[in-house]
Amino acid sequence: MKPISIVLADDHAIVRKGLQFLTQSEADLNMVGAACDGREAVEMCRQLRPDVVILDYAMPNLNGLEAAVQISQLDFIPSMIMLSMHTDETYIMRAISAGISGYVSKESAEDEIIEAVRSVASGTPYLSPSIAQRLLLGAGAPPKSPAAGPTDVRDPYDSLTGRERETLQLIAEGKTNKEIATILNLSPFTVDKYRSGLMQKLNLHTVAEVVIYAVRRKLVR
Repeated sequence: MKPISIVLADDHAIVRKGLQFLTQSEADLNMVGAACDGREAVEMCRQLRPDVVILDYAMPNLNGLEAAVQISQLDFIPSMIMLSMHTDETYIMRAISAGISGYVSKESAEDEIIEAVRSVASGTPYLSPSIAQRLLLGAGAPPKSPAAGPTDVRDPYDSLTGRERETLQLIAEGKTNKEIATILNLSPFTVDKYRSGLMQKLNLHTVAEVVIYAVRRKLVR
């Protein structure tokens, strides 16, 4: 039987090496590529066409969530696993909406990642038991009272285009318009257009506010 091919994306070298070592001991798994950010992960998936890609949620240049969105638009779509410290329902549901079929807590990744890879490769979704339990407990909670405020207000972040989200992260990482243009292969004029658009949609007025917003949303560390 052909081993399950895997691409891993995490900006921490020690995590990449640890998971590479972990998979090497399994005869049915084959780590074919290791990326240090989401943009590199998308390109590796395009070139290597792995069965499974493991994405860290918070990565420079392109975070795991946006990488998942771009990977899901490729002509060959691998099963995707999100590796994250964020275990609240909001982050999990965003990941699922982006096409993720596995979500593993970084706190228990070493014990669960092999099981998760085998599960999603076979077409079965996987959630860390601790995360699944939290979701089940949340599902049993009573609905919020009207006094708690409306629940159907749309998150302004959801109104951003993919390019605007990429630009948002790169601005928050301190990149200039020229640097962003080079990374995204766009003209500085187009980048400025995305910058203006995202700031207007999010009601942000300065770069400092953009940075604070991105940090609070855990788009950057």
